Amino acid sequence: MQACVKVKAAARLHLGFLDLNGGIGRRFGSLGLAIDHPVTALTIRRAEKMDVEGPERERVAGHLSALSAHLGLASSYAVTIEEAIPAHIGLGSGTQLALAVAAGLRRLEDLPADFANDALFLQRGLRSGIGAALFSTGGLVVDGGHGTGKSLPPILCRMHFPEDWRIILVIDRALKGVHGAREREAFATLPQFPAEAAADVCRRILMQALPALVERDLAEFGAAISHVQTILGSYFAPAQGGARYSSPSVAAIMGRLEEYGAKGIGQTSWGPTGFAFAASDDEAQRLVHAVQEERLAQENSGQANPAMLICRAINHGARIEKIGAEVQRRERK
Repeated sequence: MQACVKVKAAARLHLGFLDLNGGIGRRFGSLGLAIDHPVTALTIRRAEKMDVEGPERERVAGHLSALSAHLGLASSYAVTIEEAIPAHIGLGSGTQLALAVAAGLRRLEDLPADFANDALFLQRGLRSGIGAALFSTGGLVVDGGHGTGKSLPPILCRMHFPEDWRIILVIDRALKGVHGAREREAFATLPQFPAEAAADVCRRILMQALPALVERDLAEFGAAISHVQTILGSYFAPAQGGARYSSPSVAAIMGRLEEYGAKGIGQTSWGPTGFAFAASDDEAQRLVHAVQEERLAQENSGQANPAMLICRAINHGARIEKIGAEVQRRERK
């Protein structure tokens, strides 16, 4: 059996930027969490010629060609993408896809893993460093933003996320979040973020969200996330139709979830995906059921009906498994 490598990478939530002001020399910084679905899953093997099948095939083919040249590899490869995190909905699809290709290729060719440099080479982590970090470690991470150097943002903290807590996603499948040229324009034209607001965000994360996570206090964790999301959502509103959420339909559902008792309400990245937290699977099921009962009448009136998913946190990095050919003769001994 010919050797191949299977890679499975988790989606991520972007829970907020730490410092969009940058007045003390570093900008951005992020809080992020790995979740169990959707996922990117692919298989890579050697082949007589390049062959890429599945969703996001053009992006994968581009990454594969660039990496092969960068790493000095003479072989050709076939890649099958079984699943791909949908693009531009705030779940980190681009970074997870790029690093899945890079990690799979390195593992197949017995090259050492190098997530950070592969991310830089493939132009990931240009603002937030959480995607590359979560690919490697899972859990919840805080990165320190960009300084004057060209390296990925340093990871300041990585924490285990409670496995009994649940994350409710609300996804408007009819929309895509701001990305590409529109995103660059947004960052260029938005006013300077107030230093006082940046200080408030950092305080809430350091002195409320992270201690609450250690103490498994969902109410305090959720209060901190909601507070941060309110500040950031108001700042980014001019770039997404004047509202804190890019999707009015998602905004309406998030409001109902909050009224029913969900914690930590917000939008991941530019959306159109909203998120909320629940203390258990039973509680998440109760919240989703309560909202869905209301939505039955909305369906009959022709209103938008975003998808609702219940997820868990993932406390490990991407799964990278080499199989076949006796695992390359026991890794060539």
